[in-house]
Amino acid sequence: DRYHEEARESHAAALAAKRLICPPDQLLAAPDTIESALTQRRSLSLERIDVLDAENVTEPIPIQTENNDDLRRALNAARTHERALGPLADQLAEWILSDWRVNIAVTVLSAAERLRDLLDQYGIEASTVTDQRPSWNWARPGKVEIRVTPMAEGFSLPLQKLAVITEEEIFGQRKKKRSRRGWKDGTALEGLSQLQPGDHLVHREHGIGLYRGLQLVQAGREDNELLCIEYAGEDKLFLPVHRLALVQRYGAFEGVAPKLDRLGGESWERARSRVKKSLRNMAGELLAMHAARELAEGHAFSPRDAYFEEFEGAFPFEETPDQAAAIEDVLADMQHQRPMDRIVCGDVGYGKTEVAIRAALRAALDGKQVAILTPTTILCEQHYKTFKQRFAGYPINVEMLSRFRTPGEARDVMEGLTAGSVDVVIATHRLLNKNTRFRDLGLLVVDEEQRFGVTHKERIKKFRRTVDVLTLTATPIPRTLQMALSGMRDLSVIDTAPVDRLSVRTQVCLSSPSLIREAILREVRRGGQVFFLHNRVASIQSVAEMLAEVVPEVRVIVAHGQMKERDLENRMHAFLKGEAEVLLCSTIIESGLDIPRANTIIINRADALGLAQLYQLRGRVGRSSQRAYAYLLVPAPLGRLRLDAQRRLEAIQDLTELGSGFKLANMDLEIRGAGDLLGSEQSGNLRTVGYETYMEMLQETIDELRGEVHEEFIDPEILLPIVARLPDDYVSDVNQRLVLYKRLSSAKDDAEIQLIRDELLDRYGVLPRDADNLIQVIRLKVMARQMGIESITVKRNQLVFQVAAASRIDISRLVGLVSRKKSKLRVTPDQKIYSVLPKADLTPQELVEAARQDLKLVSKN
Repeated sequence: DRYHEEARESHAAALAAKRLICPPDQLLAAPDTIESALTQRRSLSLERIDVLDAENVTEPIPIQTENNDDLRRALNAARTHERALGPLADQLAEWILSDWRVNIAVTVLSAAERLRDLLDQYGIEASTVTDQRPSWNWARPGKVEIRVTPMAEGFSLPLQKLAVITEEEIFGQRKKKRSRRGWKDGTALEGLSQLQPGDHLVHREHGIGLYRGLQLVQAGREDNELLCIEYAGEDKLFLPVHRLALVQRYGAFEGVAPKLDRLGGESWERARSRVKKSLRNMAGELLAMHAARELAEGHAFSPRDAYFEEFEGAFPFEETPDQAAAIEDVLADMQHQRPMDRIVCGDVGYGKTEVAIRAALRAALDGKQVAILTPTTILCEQHYKTFKQRFAGYPINVEMLSRFRTPGEARDVMEGLTAGSVDVVIATHRLLNKNTRFRDLGLLVVDEEQRFGVTHKERIKKFRRTVDVLTLTATPIPRTLQMALSGMRDLSVIDTAPVDRLSVRTQVCLSSPSLIREAILREVRRGGQVFFLHNRVASIQSVAEMLAEVVPEVRVIVAHGQMKERDLENRMHAFLKGEAEVLLCSTIIESGLDIPRANTIIINRADALGLAQLYQLRGRVGRSSQRAYAYLLVPAPLGRLRLDAQRRLEAIQDLTELGSGFKLANMDLEIRGAGDLLGSEQSGNLRTVGYETYMEMLQETIDELRGEVHEEFIDPEILLPIVARLPDDYVSDVNQRLVLYKRLSSAKDDAEIQLIRDELLDRYGVLPRDADNLIQVIRLKVMARQMGIESITVKRNQLVFQVAAASRIDISRLVGLVSRKKSKLRVTPDQKIYSVLPKADLTPQELVEAARQDLKLVSKN
């Protein structure tokens, strides 16, 4: 009833503002319609206890059920034996002989396929079913079905001869394995997933061209999907999808369209050589700085102990996999002798503070002092409360140093730092004062480093030489990110959202009183609070008067950075306690403020704010399980705004999914370039070859200077008459196909290919023939690359292998095979091996297998 009433009021307000809108009756069922539909249903209640209900005349029906505890215990006992699944096979055989219907519930299709193969080894035949609709007719009598369906626990119904077993009962509790695919690879793939026809691509051998999409091209009798790149002079290169390892996206720099290279020309090679030469100087400086840090004497902190684990157990939430990994990374760094320099990048509310709390505890328990550096007084106050709360009951003295402290209180804190009585200090930039003296500082935590000025950063840099430094950020600045990308600073990325977190609905709107009223009242009606951001202190009072006129029924508190400290603190606390529904403020709320009830933010003149700033401000809402809303108010239609403002607003509206902060930082790096990194202007080099190629070349240069030898990159060409692709009715999104092709073509071994195959099964279902062919071709390609084979083709019923200058062919074995009478192999002076095929009309699978067997014959292994 309440929801329907709100919808009617919103509709009336929209009509009054002359907005285009549907009547609520066309979108919503009326409350009485819903109620009558519910009362017509017959409900069935399953109860553990037989409860007598005088109203209900129907007798309860007892259902005899049994759990699988005995089977689980038997499987646990056999886990270390050779026949680990023996007890399961015995139980299944018994049920099959008694004509039971047996179902095994697994979470993903790849697990179903593996389990089916395992049971086959025990002589148990099972079939795989992907239909997820649960039904009491599961399986046929005397049959075992492995079904992809979520089940918490197995059971059996003896009277119905029905048994259900879950995956966890068979294999035990599964720990989620953290993907080891580096975030650098992840960002490269993320870039491809955003690619549109007309965007710039970089080919390793041919240079910069325009992406013209994935196109079906007929070659002989087969249609295959090829990637089309257009170069200068409208020359086109068609690339088989298994060779996408050669292709990378060119970063979209603000207002800069790179010059297209000529297909087969020399301009690309010249550009690469020029960048390489420039990179050698910068890489040398980076390595010198890195080496100095590696050799510096730091403090090796103790590993985990029972006391520390007890503290971890008191954390009121379950750590996300990324958060747990970041904690492990930080604690491992702290145990090393060299000073830590790690960046933890994660969206607002993703749990970076807990990573800092664990690190601070470790340092404090080892007798070292900890300094937490925050950019604003409000964030300082909030961190202070969080740390005090988490360290309650522990012998750790936490103090705060900010504008909110009186001169006398600040003096006491400074003396405590010098004497060593203060273990943890949470402070604003005043901590970086030259007069600050620590007795024994062991850890410096910097929150949102990009908010500090140049002089402050220089002071932080001095700390970095001897003290463990942990930097927390939602959107790292390009220069910081660049150093992390080049391996000079360690990086942990937290991109898993906390449980129940929803993305913030973001809408760019023309400013209007009716919309402001509707947005505020919608939030207030559901018991929430609203941030109204107006970033001009001079006119903030006139906005307060406008709000009093538009929404007279709500209370408004005004807060901005030019107020007296105590006044500002009192107003923020009043809003936190719920004494007002709307906080009218400047950008003082930008960093770290946590008010879970505030789930709507209205940003006035959003076109005047920067991209990272808009992202941070939007992060103030949506920090609970409630859906949050962000309204970006602009004074004119988007087309009339400045071009850079349009791009920022489009970007912030696109970056709505959870965990977009790291993607935004990458976008910022591409738009602005890395800037003046260690005194070498490198943004010109970034523009010359594109962001991802530049990063790859920097890594290669650093490896070379370290003395690591890079093998020549071989990307074998597989030209076999086989249709090997992901059909568009299997993976319909062209960008997803592109990402999957890139991952497959870049796979380094069979294990990586198997992981991608499992992912395809789980996301899209059983592989069609063409997709299975693609997996087999990629496996053949990986084998060829490892052996130094440049291409595999078919010519007049013979396989032709083109061997590279450096290969892993066993020459003596090859000579022996060629010398035999009636040998199917022959070798030519142009380094080609010819192998006669067993018959003319081989299937694609047989053709790939024949090529694999030939490579095994002449391999050194």
